[in-house]
Amino acid sequence: MSDETLAGAELLQRFEALDRFLIAHQQLWRPRPFTHQHLPWEAEHPELAHWLRARSLEQAEAAHNQPHLLAAPAPFPALASESQALTQLGGLPQHAEPELSARFSVDVPGRKWLQIKAFAASLQFARPTQRWLDWCAGKGHLGRVLAYDSRPLTCLEQDPALVLDGQRISRRLHLDAQHLCQDVLADDAGARLAADHTAVALHACGDLHVRLLQLASEVGCRQLAVAPCCYNRISTSHYQPLSVAAQGSALQLSLDDLALPLTETVTAGARVRQQRDLSMARRLAFDLLQRRLRGIDEYLPTPSLAASWLKKPFADYCLHLASSQELDMQNAQGKSQAAPDWLQLEADGWQRLAQVRNLELVRGLFRRPLELWLLLDRALYLQEQGYQVRLGMFCPGTLTPRNLLLLAER
Repeated sequence: MSDETLAGAELLQRFEALDRFLIAHQQLWRPRPFTHQHLPWEAEHPELAHWLRARSLEQAEAAHNQPHLLAAPAPFPALASESQALTQLGGLPQHAEPELSARFSVDVPGRKWLQIKAFAASLQFARPTQRWLDWCAGKGHLGRVLAYDSRPLTCLEQDPALVLDGQRISRRLHLDAQHLCQDVLADDAGARLAADHTAVALHACGDLHVRLLQLASEVGCRQLAVAPCCYNRISTSHYQPLSVAAQGSALQLSLDDLALPLTETVTAGARVRQQRDLSMARRLAFDLLQRRLRGIDEYLPTPSLAASWLKKPFADYCLHLASSQELDMQNAQGKSQAAPDWLQLEADGWQRLAQVRNLELVRGLFRRPLELWLLLDRALYLQEQGYQVRLGMFCPGTLTPRNLLLLAER
């Protein structure tokens, strides 16, 4: 497989190869270790399962971002090698960045500013851009970087406070910018788009960026640049394929499936990770308890609790969740229950977290293949609408895991 950007016939070729890979191994990546005490594939691959379950939480954390480097038992190495080959993708060529006043980056978090600059530097089209349209713009930081040379800019944003802030900043920078309050999912959103627009969207979630692809195609926008995010943020219970190829695939994706690409994290600080681990360990411990109380060995979805609950005693945490699920701590399934050994249960939760994180490394091999499958569905859809399409990376994965960018031009 090439490590260059994808275009033309390569888009369909790569999609079909990824489709075969994901369908062939779906029994490995669909079941979530968090909700299963025993995964269906463990009986088929006992050596790999035993090896992963014996590892520590720290070892799982160290391998999380690069699971393909793990020297695990078969079939892990072969799967890792195929996953790597199928997801090789080069960086988009970047042009020299313009000299911008420091005022452009005011109020922009440092990591986000670097993403914006990398995105902007990757926009190369055959014809000059006439008018920019920043979709789900927030305060319009991306749009302003693109419109620094006084080309007209329209920013669409649903939050009135962000619209006002964005207009104030653009006015201060003397830009030809119009910030509009617009729900992009509303019926009238298409009226905001015109054929001479170059529409851009950096990390617009699920339905939001799909809506842009559809409306821009209908209106005939000359150019598009979209870096998608949060594929599971959709209004339907299952994924609705866009392209002819994806519509013909046997792969049917649930919301849980669509969340898989988002499980990679590179930006969380130590305190956030500690809080996340404590929350998950407690939820896994409660999962053991609820299975015992109900006499049913299956996962029970529970509501998310405020972070303040993590500071309360573990027993109180569990009792509150049990109460919210109407579980009888004294008399479950007609049998008298001994009081839980809270210390042991909490320790079991942490042990289960280590096992879950290590078992998730198998699913980790399919994060990027599934994400690329979803991106290629979008690329092929745009190709069908008459666009020339390129797909590549606009920044390193260490800056954001959502570093893939679709460039489309009529």
